[in-house]
Amino acid sequence: GPGAVVAARMAVEDFGGKVLGRPIEIVVGDFQNKADVAAGIVREWIDAEGVEAIADGATSGAAIAIQQIVDERNKVFLNTSGSSTDLTGKLCTATASQWLPDTYSVSHTVADTITKDGGDSWFFITVDYAFGYSIEGHASNAVTAAGGQVLGAVRHPFQSLDFSSYVLQAQASGAKVVGLANTGTDVENSIKQINEFGLLQQGTQMAALQFFITNVVGLGLDLSQGLMFMTSVYWDENDETRAWTKRFMAMHKEIPPSRTQVSTYSAVLHYLRAVEAAGTTDGKVVMAKMKEMPVDDIWFKGATIREDGRVMVDMLLVQVKSPAESKAPFDYLKILKRVPAQEAFLPLGKSECPLVKKQ
Repeated sequence: GPGAVVAARMAVEDFGGKVLGRPIEIVVGDFQNKADVAAGIVREWIDAEGVEAIADGATSGAAIAIQQIVDERNKVFLNTSGSSTDLTGKLCTATASQWLPDTYSVSHTVADTITKDGGDSWFFITVDYAFGYSIEGHASNAVTAAGGQVLGAVRHPFQSLDFSSYVLQAQASGAKVVGLANTGTDVENSIKQINEFGLLQQGTQMAALQFFITNVVGLGLDLSQGLMFMTSVYWDENDETRAWTKRFMAMHKEIPPSRTQVSTYSAVLHYLRAVEAAGTTDGKVVMAKMKEMPVDDIWFKGATIREDGRVMVDMLLVQVKSPAESKAPFDYLKILKRVPAQEAFLPLGKSECPLVKKQ
């Protein structure tokens, strides 16, 4: 949302405001959580307004629509929000890159870790669209591979308000872990009602498979404490990230950045550097240059972009602190371990991307 716009503008400012002798302009559109609206905005921007690159991308459904349109017009798609693995899998294109951790990377390690630690029976509450199916599938595979069982799953509409029936089905299953394969307000409402029904007091564990620091802000530590999730960044990691965050928060509601917003900053900055290095805005040429150049900023030092468009960054397995553990504003997470990019993401050998050369 607006935080991604702030991050993009910070990237333009840090780059210097111009590229190839031309001023850089950021234009913004609200797609209203509708893929067809997103597609219409992007067509208008490219066909009538001369836009060269699209960043963010919002939901996976919107990102899939955007990616196809952008590729047909030989522009660049900096996908920093859509997380379906299909975007770098069977639907990959030569002009797109995926910066946000995908559904495999955010679900596989969490499910594997919890299952091996004794949470060996799962029930999933899953949002009823492509993202939800993808994240549930990757987590389910990790559970069974680690020796656990999936006892059931239930689907819910996007942006639901009442999760009581779904929570009751999870409770009735007797599963040790309730896996939340949803995001945004859906995951927050799920967690609220799991707490209301007392599942945690009965010994059930929650696993949020797509969770952000903004969700912790929305829920508070009382409701979200103990949750483990995967992220590519944490604002309080070092002096550089803290300084960047201070600058960001001065412009955006005094809330630390999420990985989506940080990914937008990194993607826009890397794109502009590639345009400058390539001497052109031609989509395929610029994306090839982006893949050739290492990513170099305070968040993703030394990251690379694979041939399928997947941005390879190390991931952090984190846990939400309890209120007693938190010692300062937004001191919300403790880092349990760093997972190397090669372990965190789906191996290239398993990719369905037609751009990948088969060995």
